[in-house]
Amino acid sequence: MAIIEHINEGIKEAMRSRDQVKLMTLRMLKSKVMAVDARCTLPDTEVIKLFKTYLGNVQEALDEAQKANRSDMVETLKQEIVIIQEFLPKSLSAAETQKIVEQAIAESGAKTKKDLGLVMKAIMKLNSTVDGKLAKELASQLLAD
Repeated sequence: MAIIEHINEGIKEAMRSRDQVKLMTLRMLKSKVMAVDARCTLPDTEVIKLFKTYLGNVQEALDEAQKANRSDMVETLKQEIVIIQEFLPKSLSAAETQKIVEQAIAESGAKTKKDLGLVMKAIMKLNSTVDGKLAKELASQLLAD
């Protein structure tokens, strides 16, 4: 079943159970897809890219809400993040990410932090489900100044 079909089923379920946060989040995810393709015929890989971008936006909003001591928004945003993550592939562990970073450094021939762009490109080629922030952090630690 395609991701968009799961979202449609989730919307129906949220309406039945009167779960307003889930309903709002799923409708937002569907609107993100429909903004790009009104017929919702995007392949799942493209849908996942859209959702990752939206997840990043929600996480930024969560950080801002925490800085502003808006506890009401913090809880809602945390629930949204959990719902969005249900539709994304599971992230790799830190150890698995470390192996991919080391492999990317070896393949790209990077020596210094100036080559970080080459390493990141190689990482994404090897495995697109890697957490970019973690990968960049690990690559920066492994590369010389």
